Formats: sequence, C-alpha cells, structure tokens
Amino acid sequence: MNINMGSIDRLVRAVLVAPAAIVVAVVVGVGSVVGIVLLVLAAVMLATSAAGFCPLYRALGIDTRSRSRSARSGSA
Repeated sequence: MNINMGSIDRLVRAVLVAPAAIVVAVVVGVGSVVGIVLLVLAAVMLATSAAGFCPLYRALGIDTRSRSRSARSGSA
C-alpha cells in the first residue's frame, strides 16, 4: 500500500469533506438512509486521509503527491 495522496488532498478530505458530510447527515437525520451513507462517506474520507492511500485513486491511476522537479524529470 503506497501513499498516493498529497498533503492538500488529505487536508481537504479531513477538514472540509468529512465534517461537511457529518453536518449534512445530522441535518437530514442520522438514522435515515442518506444520513447513514453520509456518515460512511465521512468515515472513508477520514480513514483515507489518515492513511494517505485511496484505493479508488490506485484503480484510476491517480497520484496527487507533489514531487520535486528532479524526480519528475528522471534526473538525480
């Protein structure tokens, strides 16, 4: 399991997306189907941001980590 999420991506998931999903879940009702789905989404966002790994990114070939200029060009 290699890290495939950059720090900005992780921060957005943990600070914006997960709390927003929790707030909306509370507004629509935590016991409703939509509320439960939103709470699961929030848990997934927090878990992937903590681990730095997103399985969906892996499947789609996405890597949001920033790399140094020398690493991108292939020179040392």
